[in-house]
Amino acid sequence: MRYEKADNLLQLALEMQAARGGLSLKDIEEKFGVGRRTAMRMRDAVLRNFPQCEEVETDERIKRWRIPSGTLDRLINFTADELAALESAIRLFDRDNREGEAASLSDLSGKLRALLKPDVARKVEPDLEALLEAEGLAMRPGPRPRIKVLVVEDLREAIKACRKVRIRYRNRRTRKTNERLVHPYGFLHGHRNYLVGWHENPKANAIALFSLPNIESVEILSDTFVRDPGFDLAAFAARSFGLFQEEPYDVVWRFAMEAAEDAADFVFHPSQSLERQDDGGLIVRFKAGSDLEMAWHLYTWGDKVEVLEPPRLAEMVHGQRTAWPALP
Repeated sequence: MRYEKADNLLQLALEMQAARGGLSLKDIEEKFGVGRRTAMRMRDAVLRNFPQCEEVETDERIKRWRIPSGTLDRLINFTADELAALESAIRLFDRDNREGEAASLSDLSGKLRALLKPDVARKVEPDLEALLEAEGLAMRPGPRPRIKVLVVEDLREAIKACRKVRIRYRNRRTRKTNERLVHPYGFLHGHRNYLVGWHENPKANAIALFSLPNIESVEILSDTFVRDPGFDLAAFAARSFGLFQEEPYDVVWRFAMEAAEDAADFVFHPSQSLERQDDGGLIVRFKAGSDLEMAWHLYTWGDKVEVLEPPRLAEMVHGQRTAWPALP
């Protein structure tokens, strides 16, 4: 057996212990990028080598298997690469002013290091320091909004408990602060950070975005709410090019030959399709909203990109190029 196959089987066994609901054949296919027959052979190999493995009883018609908790604990260890990835995530959260998540991951990192045997820790530490130095993460230049850590912590608590919250929210334009009754669903993070929630208001009663820096305080109420089963945060985010929510529309951009290779390396939107042109150019198509954010991004490509659809975005980009100074 090749070593990578043995690695995959051991990883599958660990995954089966970690998954409380067990793993199905489809789960194995997706996690390891294999076909159905290979997934069946991998499952059978784990069943042979770990007789403790059990089939999970569920209401589904799909069979699932798991290994009881604690069976493989002595086989679990952490590599320098894994710990470095965790430390990098902590630094990224710190850089993006997300102190709450950075603190949580930092606590997790400390707990994982505490589990390392002394001789293993001595071997891992030098590699970990080298990997972190090689990452070269730097603080992002430019302004960053301040977000109150306690606000985010309270919102997370309310999300987990499906509790309504009353927030004191400052209007960005008028600077006036008003109270809003919200069913918190989740967060969207990017160049701005938002709470996504159902705004309970006779004039609204709809999903809305609330800028986290503009939330002055949060009061967790005793009233609970039922999350809309038809709402999907990922699908909601995909409606937009960035974070601003507008009705999605068809977008078509054409990159000149000089910029085509660079553009092909970008994922502009999850729904995008790429079409190479005979002259070396590249057509990018996707469906999303937010004219302004698209125009901001397209400006960075200079005259190497042309907006074919929609016309209003083409006019906006053309207006920027004539009004703004050229990039150095």
